[in-house]
Amino acid sequence: MSARPEVKVRVIPRAGRSGIAGMRGDAVLVRLAAAPVDGAANDALIDLLAKALGCPRRDLAIEAGERSRDKRISIAGVTAAELEAKVAALVSGR
Repeated sequence: MSARPEVKVRVIPRAGRSGIAGMRGDAVLVRLAAAPVDGAANDALIDLLAKALGCPRRDLAIEAGERSRDKRISIAGVTAAELEAKVAALVSGR
C-alpha cells in the first residue's frame, strides 16, 4: 500500500469529451475522449487529474487498475485532508 494519499477513479473511455463527471459510489467519475489503447486513456487520465488538481503530472501515479476502468490514483505532495478537499471541489464544480 502506498504512503501517498489515494483517490478512487471510475473511467469512461471514448466519451465525447474529457472531464470530471461527478461521483459513482465512492469513486470520482471521469470521462475521457481517449480510447483505452496503448495506454492513451491512462495518459489522458493523469493529464486531466494533474490539471484539475493543480499539481505536476509527475506527482500522480496509477497504483491499481492500470488495465481496468476502476483505478486508484496516488498523489504526492498533499495530505489526505487536502486531497479530499480538492476532490470535493472538483466534483461539486467549484
